Amino acid sequence: MKDEKEQGKDEAKHPFTVHDLPVRERPRERLMREGPKALTREEVLAIIISRGTKGRSVLDIARELVKEFKTIDAIADASIEELCRIEGIGRAKACQLKAALELANRVDEPVGDEYGADVGSAEAVVRLMASKLRGLKQEHFHSLVADSRRKLVVCEQVSKGSLNTTIAHPREVFQKAIRAKASGIIVVHNHPSGDPTPSEDDVRLTRRLVEAGKVLGIALVDHIIIAGDKHYSFRSHALL
Repeated sequence: MKDEKEQGKDEAKHPFTVHDLPVRERPRERLMREGPKALTREEVLAIIISRGTKGRSVLDIARELVKEFKTIDAIADASIEELCRIEGIGRAKACQLKAALELANRVDEPVGDEYGADVGSAEAVVRLMASKLRGLKQEHFHSLVADSRRKLVVCEQVSKGSLNTTIAHPREVFQKAIRAKASGIIVVHNHPSGDPTPSEDDVRLTRRLVEAGKVLGIALVDHIIIAGDKHYSFRSHALL
């Protein structure tokens, strides 16, 4: 039986890798069997990085990434040079990470004719959003990020609520706008009741978003409520 010193030497010669894990515990196999939601941050990163290096498993590299940067957002914001400071990550792996995390950031980005669509008026926004919100039984709250020419950059569903109320926090509403360095946002939600008249909660939320936008330097251009073939624009009613 080997003593601890000899065992340590063996481990140095043959370091632990992902292949030393039972097959059922390996990240790729777990993803295929249980789905991506079951994976830890480290396991997701390990799959993106794909391969380890001599002496370091891909899971070791992923764990060090999380330890160094703390959050996925921080990893996404890191430069190629900063990522390459992690042992086992070269320029190719750093580019893989940056590309994968940027793709995740664009998951709600409009495609086709929606991208760059005119959102400069309430009518234009209603034309764009009415088909998405028509017939829904719950309130759905969307944030539309616009550039300085009032062209659509990102369309994101922020939340959904009950029959007559929805919950949206300024943090989530402005998140994509901050990343896009946008000059303004338009928020849109539906009233399943068919009456577009804003509730007291709608008015209070709008005021909060206006104040948050002032702090962030991102204007709340309009808050539009769509109800069937009718709509209500806070901007048109001079409530912004």
